[in-house]
Amino acid sequence: MEIYLKLFEVLFPVFLIVGLGYHLGKKNPDFDTSFITTYAGNFGTPALVIFAITAGGVTFELFSEYFGYAIILLTLFGIVGLIFLVLMKKDYIRELPTFILPNTGNMGIPICLFAYGELGMGIAAAISSLIVLLHFTLNIFLFLYFEIPFPQFVLNTVMLLAYGMIVMILMSLGVALTQMKVFSFKDALITSFGRVILGPIIGFAVIKFFNLSGIPAGVLLIQSCMPSAILCYLIAHMYSPKEIVDNISSTIVVSTIMSLFTIPITLFFALKYFY
Repeated sequence: MEIYLKLFEVLFPVFLIVGLGYHLGKKNPDFDTSFITTYAGNFGTPALVIFAITAGGVTFELFSEYFGYAIILLTLFGIVGLIFLVLMKKDYIRELPTFILPNTGNMGIPICLFAYGELGMGIAAAISSLIVLLHFTLNIFLFLYFEIPFPQFVLNTVMLLAYGMIVMILMSLGVALTQMKVFSFKDALITSFGRVILGPIIGFAVIKFFNLSGIPAGVLLIQSCMPSAILCYLIAHMYSPKEIVDNISSTIVVSTIMSLFTIPITLFFALKYFY
């Protein structure tokens, strides 16, 4: 009974805030999330990673170890995605990111925070930072490697920026779901299967192969089950033809809806066997 209560405590705030964003997007189809996107990209996401890693007590060794596992995980996601897209005769160059890039930031980090506390959030941020490698990972590596302490005023500042970002980005996820459409349900269902069903299976295989255990293994499993990242849609919207954008939009919407069922199952196993 206790584990089911924990599941509710972890998932309720995340799904509620996404639901509030979805409600706002439905109520006001012209809801402008540009401020949230700008804030998240320029301030919120770097602050979240810095705060998560420093507050969670993540060492350089732990950060670099799970950064490496994340590389392996994303590589395997890419191989599976390539197989799926080639068999489906899709554009495997432009549509591959929906397989490789799970939503480890918007959904993964807050779920790991509520599931495993600040340590879980820190490890989740280490995995998530791979996806935004060029932004701030090198700086984090240097601070952790040389064990440079952050001044308290810096920690207080990034804490406020980070927690504010979690709420806003979850809400913007809900709004974004109202603005994207499903154009080919059958194809989206197949690609979403590869993302949210095969994803955690691959994550579990990596955990077993490297004999991982405890909270870090649980975080890796949770992050591997996240749906396709909305970032894929934003980039495709700027650089890809409409047909590709529609396919990516479909995969993101369907995989996110499917994740409402697969995330609780994956989280149950993570809390039960990796705590």
